Amino acid sequence: MRNPFIFISIFIVVLLIIDFYAYRGVKKLIVDLEEKTKRIIKILFWIVPFGLIAGLISISQLRDVISPEKYLIFFHFTSGTFILFYVPKLIFIFFNFIDDLLHGTLHIFSRKKKENIEEFKAKKITRSKFLTQVGIITAGIPFLALAYGIAWGRFDLIVRKLKIEFDNLPQKFNGLKIVQISDFHMGSFLNQFWFVEEVVEKVNSLKPDLLLFTGDFVNNTSDEMDKFLEVLSKLKSKYGNYSILGNHDYGEYVRWDSEEAKKNNLERLKNLQRQVGFDLLLNENRKIKIEDESIELVGVENWGLPPFPQYGDLKKALTNVDDDSFKILMSHDPTHWDEEVYPATNIDLTLSGHTHGAQFGIEIPGWRWSPVNMRYKRWGGLYTEGKQHLHVNTGIGFIGFPGRVGMPPEITVIELERI
Repeated sequence: MRNPFIFISIFIVVLLIIDFYAYRGVKKLIVDLEEKTKRIIKILFWIVPFGLIAGLISISQLRDVISPEKYLIFFHFTSGTFILFYVPKLIFIFFNFIDDLLHGTLHIFSRKKKENIEEFKAKKITRSKFLTQVGIITAGIPFLALAYGIAWGRFDLIVRKLKIEFDNLPQKFNGLKIVQISDFHMGSFLNQFWFVEEVVEKVNSLKPDLLLFTGDFVNNTSDEMDKFLEVLSKLKSKYGNYSILGNHDYGEYVRWDSEEAKKNNLERLKNLQRQVGFDLLLNENRKIKIEDESIELVGVENWGLPPFPQYGDLKKALTNVDDDSFKILMSHDPTHWDEEVYPATNIDLTLSGHTHGAQFGIEIPGWRWSPVNMRYKRWGGLYTEGKQHLHVNTGIGFIGFPGRVGMPPEITVIELERI
């Protein structure tokens, strides 16, 4: 919707409907409590929705009033509070809906059978209380999981290691260690400088031969990087640090005063990446040499299916690249692989990010799931088709929901092996 007031108004109405329905269930749970306790619970229940309504109204007004840094902090607080409370509420009201459905059905049948009305009411009270109790317990599980994801999960940095075999890898590159990081979203950590330091220290401790960053350094604007320039400049690798742009890096999600301001922001972001030691590939390629052998590193600008921008030009990026050479492609959005890379080219390894694994998932040995697989066929980990490989890193930062549940921030170590 073009008018944010209309959208926010509709959104608030939906929230209040959810809250009133949830409150009906809460009243069933507190019916036997003392009046003073009931009042306290009622006040606590309604503080969150009315606080969120105030937050939603403020978001549309504060964007152009306060600094981008403070706006991001406020936005993450509001979005985090919303998801933390309303995902469990939806689960809770589902059980209340089942109760109402059963009540209506049984009421109809009881009237037809002319059952004793008092007996029917007694059955209803027992069933209703049971379903409500099950609902509140079930809703408590995602509440605790989301709370953990906000408080700790988003900082639970892990390192994933894998080896990929190639029969055309130059001998001198056998054992080459690539460290891939992606989706830093620096605006996610404006109050957590220590975590960015931890990421940098961990990357350097892995002693990468190549450090490859696959897009989305920021959420919206280049100034998100400013306070991290010194620490980011400490990232080191043997044969160089390389980066590409992701969809968030272009400033597409900001209301700019002019196209020139938007363009200047992008140019500043490019320069900042170079300033901290990254060779930014903009539909370009670089030859990586070890003695008398080499491989080709190719980097494209963002290419995604609509509504995401398609600035990537793979044909241009492959200019002067020997068709028989071993090639690594950096492309932010993994949909690019199926649309233009495989099987249309013979690029050996593609590295992507973008999906974040929805910042929510379940992982057990041999199985990994995330709701993002409803949108992306290839959303996290290694995918192989024939002799071509795609690796999708689920990122370090976050966007929208200020947390990670079962989908921790990750650094990937990829070792290339010649067979």
